[in-house]
Amino acid sequence: MPIPFMTVPSAAELRPAQWRRPFSAARCNSVFDWTARLTLVFVLSLLIFGNVSWIVHAIGSAERHPSDHLLLNIAARASSALFVALAAATTLTRLPPVRKAAGLEPRIAAVLGTFLLTALALLPKQELPPIALGISSLLIIIGMLTSFVVLRWLGRAFSIMAEARRLVTHGPYRFVRHPLYVCEELAVIGTFIQVISPLAIVVFIMHGVFQIRRMLNEETVLEETFPEYADYARRTPRLIPFGRHARPMPQID
Repeated sequence: MPIPFMTVPSAAELRPAQWRRPFSAARCNSVFDWTARLTLVFVLSLLIFGNVSWIVHAIGSAERHPSDHLLLNIAARASSALFVALAAATTLTRLPPVRKAAGLEPRIAAVLGTFLLTALALLPKQELPPIALGISSLLIIIGMLTSFVVLRWLGRAFSIMAEARRLVTHGPYRFVRHPLYVCEELAVIGTFIQVISPLAIVVFIMHGVFQIRRMLNEETVLEETFPEYADYARRTPRLIPFGRHARPMPQID
């Protein structure tokens, strides 16, 4: 039997009491969730900085070479920065996820579907007729401003990944299940017009494929989480409003 004053305490006993609590799965999920949030906010902040820097430079150019197209471009960049700023703020304040899509494919589809738009915007601009440039800029402005409005309705349920936070069926979600995608694609089409080329066509198609996968993944996780989603999906079209009936949701293996 060891002498009491000669007993050496274990490493666990030397730790403060608050360190001895197990690192639970809930705490681990919280750490991962906040890491993902801050990473996304950092990336979105870079996009905001890029748009604002372009606007400042363009305003200086407009004083020397004013043009209607340049003003439309400034408005398009400003609306894009406004939407991205709201997305960043909502990312910080959103609800924790109730359920996440399983597997790697939903995460890859979400990231590529989101950021292939950025790749599209970085492609070289093409020499286009003024009417084409004007239409493309208007599509971007309308798409970004309506996306801003829809995101305000979606609120704290917003997510890049296929995750269930809260079921939103009011506002623009009364008309279609994915109004944010519809509005964003208006801006995507406007951007595509400005950079149209064989490479842009490939990026545009890839973006569309991954966006479709995102929608299907999101519908699956929402149906698994909220029992009322199945009824909502039956009576609400996926993308085209005012349809006679909604199409049934395909199952994802």
